[in-house]
Amino acid sequence: MTSIHHINCGTLLVPNFPTVVCHCLLLEDEAGLALIDSGIGLLDVQDPVGRLGQQLIDMAGFQFNEFDTAVRRIENLGFSADDVRHIVMTHCDPDHAGGLADFPNAQIHVAREELSHALSGHWRYIPRQFQHNPRWQTYEPVQRRWFGLEARPVSLGFSSEVLLIPLFGHTLGHCGVAVQQGDGWLLHVGDAYYLRAELTDENHPVSALAAQRADNDQCRRSTLNELRRLMSDHGDEIQMIGYHDINELPEFCLGPS
Repeated sequence: MTSIHHINCGTLLVPNFPTVVCHCLLLEDEAGLALIDSGIGLLDVQDPVGRLGQQLIDMAGFQFNEFDTAVRRIENLGFSADDVRHIVMTHCDPDHAGGLADFPNAQIHVAREELSHALSGHWRYIPRQFQHNPRWQTYEPVQRRWFGLEARPVSLGFSSEVLLIPLFGHTLGHCGVAVQQGDGWLLHVGDAYYLRAELTDENHPVSALAAQRADNDQCRRSTLNELRRLMSDHGDEIQMIGYHDINELPEFCLGPS
C-alpha cells in the first residue's frame, strides 16, 4: 500500500483569519514518490516580489521560509527532488503551484479544464510559475463514479489507486485527490473548503472570503454540499482533509524540521 506523508509547504497570514498552511501530501510507493500539490517554491522564496508581485503577497499573506518548501521537506524525510516522479495538482493557484519548478523532471497531473484555465491568461494564475515548461499530463471527463462523484484515474503506477475528483467552483477545473488506503480513502479536497468548519457551519465567516475568490461561487457551494454528503454518508470510509486548515495538519509538520 502507498504510504502517505503530511507536509506543510507554506504559511499564509490573512488579516482577520487564523494562520493557514499549505497542506501537501507526499505519496511514497515502491514505484517512486508523488506530491499532491507543490506549495510555495524555492524561486518564490528567493525572489518573492519579482515572482509573485507585491499586491498578491499582501492580499494572500504569503510568508517566505525556505524550510516551508516541498523540496526541503522532502529532503528532510531522506529523499531527493529526483525521487519525485509525479505531482498531482488540485489546481494551479500560486500557493499550490510555486514548487513545480523545484521538480523539473516530474510529470504534472491535472484536470484538462484546470490546465486550460491556468494557461488562458486568467488573472489568478502566475505564468512565471510555469516558465520551466512543466511536463503536463491532463485528464478528461470520464463515466466512472466514486461515491456518486466523477472519478478520473491518475496514471502513477502506484500500488494504491489515485483519483482526480472534480470539485469545481473555486477554480473552473479544481479537483480533489483521492488516495486508496486499504478499505478506505483519503480525500484531499484542495481549496473546496478553506476551513473544515465550513462542512458543519453554512454561515462560517470564512465563507465570504471563499465566495470572493471562487471562479463560480454557485458551483463552489454545490461542491461543498457534496463534501457534506460524503462526510455524513461515508465518514467511516473517507478521511477528508483540506489544504489550508492548520488544525488538520499534524503538529510535528509545523516549523523547521
